[in-house]
Parts: sequence; C-alpha cells; structure tokens
Amino acid sequence: MRAKPEGSFISYFSNLVKTKGGINLAQGIPGFQPPAELINTLKNVAEENYHQYAPGIGNLNLRLLIEQRHGVKPNQLLMVQGATEGLSLVFTYLRGVLDDDFATLSFEPAYESYSRLPSIFGHKFLEFPLINDEVVDYDALADVVKKQNVRLIFLSSPGNPYGRVWSIDEVVRLLDLALNLNIYVVFDSVYEELYFNERPYIPVDRLTDKLFIVSSFSKSLCVTGWRVGYIIHHESHTKGLRAVHDYIGLCAPSVQQEALARYLAANSYGQDYMSEFRQNVVESFRLLSKSLDNLGFRIPRIDGGCFIWAKLPEDHTDGFDFAVDLYESTGVAVIPGEHFSPNKVDWIRFNVARPIDEISSASTHIAQFIRNNR
Repeated sequence: MRAKPEGSFISYFSNLVKTKGGINLAQGIPGFQPPAELINTLKNVAEENYHQYAPGIGNLNLRLLIEQRHGVKPNQLLMVQGATEGLSLVFTYLRGVLDDDFATLSFEPAYESYSRLPSIFGHKFLEFPLINDEVVDYDALADVVKKQNVRLIFLSSPGNPYGRVWSIDEVVRLLDLALNLNIYVVFDSVYEELYFNERPYIPVDRLTDKLFIVSSFSKSLCVTGWRVGYIIHHESHTKGLRAVHDYIGLCAPSVQQEALARYLAANSYGQDYMSEFRQNVVESFRLLSKSLDNLGFRIPRIDGGCFIWAKLPEDHTDGFDFAVDLYESTGVAVIPGEHFSPNKVDWIRFNVARPIDEISSASTHIAQFIRNNR
C-alpha cells in the first residue's frame, strides 16, 4: 500500500505540477488571466497611497458596490481575506456564540474546509449523503440534526467538489429547517458566477440571524491570489464578527480592494469578463466530461462550479492510486475523492477552469492511460 501524504491532497498533487511540471487539474486555479482592465487599474493603484492597513470592515467604495449589488445594509457586510477566512471566521465566532460541544454537518462530498475546521477545534463533523447523489431526504436530515446535536450546516451552491446547484425550493426548505431547529447555515457562494444553465439562487432575500453567506472575487475574476472576500450576515452578528475579525484577519489587502472597487465601478461589475470566463469553463467541462463518459467514468448531473466529480471506471477502485499513477505516467494531476469523503475512495475531482487546449491535451493523456491500464 502506498504511503499517503499528510495534510491536503490538493496541495500535494498541485505542488507536484508546480515543482515537476505537468497539467494541473488538481487545484482550483483558473487557467486564465484576470481582466486586463483590472490589471491596469492595479498598476495605477500600486503607485498611490494604498499600502497600509485598509479599514477593518473593508474598502468603503468596494463595500458600497457589493451592498448595492446584493441589496444589503452596511452593517450586514464584512470584507475578509478570501472566502477561506470567511468560513473560518464564522466558525470561530459561532463557537463563542454556541459555547457547547456542537456538531457540524455538510453534504457528501464535502469541501475540505467544512470538515477540517471542526476537526481543528475538536468538534464532530458529519457528512450527510444525498440519495442517488442528487436528492435530499429532509426528514432524515432533521433526525440527524436532532440526535447528533448539529448546530451548523455548511452548504455550497454550485458545490465543490461536486458542482450541484441547489434549487430555490431546496434552499428555502433547508433554511426553514434551520429556523425550526435553531441551527445556523453557512452558504458558500464563491462559484455563483460559474453556472452552466440557470443562475444559482443566493438567499440574500431570506437573511436571518441563522444565515451567513460567504463569497469572494477569487474565482469569478481569476484572482485566487488576491484574497478578497466577504461575509453577508444579519445585523445581530455585526459587532461580534467584526471583533473576532480584528484578531484573525484584521483586514483584506488594501491595494487589491481599491483596484477591485475601481474596476467593478467602471466595468458593470465585471459582467462581460465573468460571462466570457463562464463560457470558457462550460466549453472545457463539456469536452472533458464527454471524454470521461466515453472512458467509463460515471458523472452525476453537474450544473456549475469549475470541477468534474466522477466515479472511476469499474476496473479502477482506488482514487489515490489512480491519481498517483496518472501523474507519474502522463503528468496530469487530479484529486482523489477520499480527500472530500472517506466513502468516495473510487471517485476523482478534475478542475476544468483551464484553457481548452490544456483540457484537450489532458483528455488525450487520460484516455491513453485508461487504455493502457485495462
């Protein structure tokens, strides 16, 4: 049996490409440059006086743009260092609010932060399976919440690693359940601009003290290294969240916030760029998913995000061995499904937010690997 790396499989396989070369379908890094107008704006801002701490709550012009876009009040918004800080900030804050040994739940397969955050702090984490990878049994969910002392649910739409888009009815039903059972929901919407058909529902209009919405500009504008995100929250949490943020993140990067504010204001909130990026991802998704389907992979319905979540062909049963052998043979890096769920050892995640020629090359390599290992 192969020894497996400690820590994140995403970092491990992505670092192989960064140090040895290859095609990185492992980490969710967009393979496209940010908008040219944004880069030019960044250059201008870098020559001005924006190199010290930004306001802790965020750049005021950027905050105003986000508030107008989502229809929220100034005391319902906090800028943070990417969605990752947003998730950890809310979790840390709620530990103080709840002050007991609560459990956290997400839906299988779960993004790594949803499961790792509870474990870091010594809390139980539960995965809730979907029926046939698609359907939520709300009665069973309510039963688990009650019996296991679940007080927090993480939900992403579109999801990661499985790009499921939750319908309005599904989201509303979950939020109603949260209100009835007195639990919190953290709604992760970082992929909201990467949808394949209908725009996903983001429940800002149903904001209560039980709902937090976390998002960022990382994926929508291909600036994952800028670390600018935000939390939309009920005003009852304003004081508490800001106090914790002062000691966890302090402020998001000042230069990047100002550049984003100017770019979004001058370019209709970046809609033209986001639309073009979305179409590129859709094209890459369709090419690779068709190839994988022909090779015997099973792919559930995916309506958004930048990943293909797929079950291995029948003659392959171990996703970690598959990922290692695939990289060693072809230089294509992917992520074993067990990173997201112990029940998904025969699944793989592929990043498709890459240029079509790169996806085409990876598709050819994967097909040859499968043919050689049957």
